[in-house]
Amino acid sequence: MDSVPSLEILVRAPEGFSLWCGPPFNNGQPAVKLEKVICTNAKFSEDGSRLMVMKSDSTVSIYNCSSSKEIRSFAVPNMSAATMSPCGTYLQTFQKPSTPQEKNVILWKIETGTPVYQHFQKNMTKTTWPSVQFSSDEAIACRLATNEIQFFDARDFSKGIIYRVRIPGIAAVELSKAPGSHVAAFIPESKGIPASVQIFSCGENSMSQPVARRSFFRCSTVQLSWNRGSTGLLVLVQADVDKTNQSYFGESKLSYLTTNGTHEGLVPLSKEGPVHDVQWSYSGSEFAVVYGFMPAKATVFDKKCNPLVELGTGPYNTIRWNPKGKFLCLAGFGNLPGDMAFWDYKEKKQLGTTRAEWSVTSEWSPDGCYFMTATTAPRLQVDNGIKIFHPNGSLYFKMMFDKLYQVSVVSNNYPKVLNQLVVFMSFFFSANTG
Repeated sequence: MDSVPSLEILVRAPEGFSLWCGPPFNNGQPAVKLEKVICTNAKFSEDGSRLMVMKSDSTVSIYNCSSSKEIRSFAVPNMSAATMSPCGTYLQTFQKPSTPQEKNVILWKIETGTPVYQHFQKNMTKTTWPSVQFSSDEAIACRLATNEIQFFDARDFSKGIIYRVRIPGIAAVELSKAPGSHVAAFIPESKGIPASVQIFSCGENSMSQPVARRSFFRCSTVQLSWNRGSTGLLVLVQADVDKTNQSYFGESKLSYLTTNGTHEGLVPLSKEGPVHDVQWSYSGSEFAVVYGFMPAKATVFDKKCNPLVELGTGPYNTIRWNPKGKFLCLAGFGNLPGDMAFWDYKEKKQLGTTRAEWSVTSEWSPDGCYFMTATTAPRLQVDNGIKIFHPNGSLYFKMMFDKLYQVSVVSNNYPKVLNQLVVFMSFFFSANTG
């Protein structure tokens, strides 16, 4: 029988961050594993093996999550952003450039503390950071450059650019993660030519032509979301102006493209209005959408865009699948009252409802047994705190803070589970495309 993941919660307040053991908590209160380390930000690697801690003196410390010991520190003057690769092998930093010749994006190998790759990037935006993207197994990496995507062997950056694909006008790129078999490119509207999203297979000999493509009119921004397995891409297109004058917030459309060319078109949503949220299940076999004017509607679709389950309507704008794919939470956060509905997806039944007012963040624990919400500053300066719920909506734990900046949950067993999933997805993809 598999061991139960050992969960830890990172809590960051004005006096620094702490690591709690659990849940579950002995006697209803968390034990503190690491207490009050001064920092300005902290983030776990995707696999949960390492913790990156940014400090006010422009240094970054990397911790081993198993031992909670600092393994290396980096001093990076004028640093404005930092992130780790999925398995915690590399640290990527962005410095404000002083000259166009300065290579201000640096990729550091954490084990040795040495830079392995550098390049110049003028600005850092939501669509261009992190500058270098990795697949979940760190086998492949890529970056957006002027009119092209550049690819690297993520296990040996000394090779430099191993191949590239030319795409005039490209503005955003999204590498599929598990496996890193495809890449999606967004080209904005220009001189009367509609915007488009194109999918390319990764590999030097397979990137001359896109395997899928879709064009869009009235497109201001896009959100690109790959499934696990890298067989399907959801494209959420946002327009600043709604031509129908039904929404003050503009217009949104959700499209679905497959890498084998079997589907390319709009997701058939049965209610008019904006797309509030869309999320793939962790299996990558289905996705859930919350859409329409309030009360919003929620539907689960399969990989052929067929509706599988209707989850009803309500004051919702958020979807969260749990990592096991069994439970799903619908919620209404932000400017909504915080209503939450918990569903057993496999049994197709609602388990319970509750409310978490003023929630800023929300996430499932990696073992799928707890759902955590948090009210944090600076978004909200009052009623800061953490709430943890069971999958049936009952409250398990609550703690209030004078001021709370950040909360995140991780599992010590998650790296092993994630690596097994990546290996399985790579095998599945190869078996079905060979």
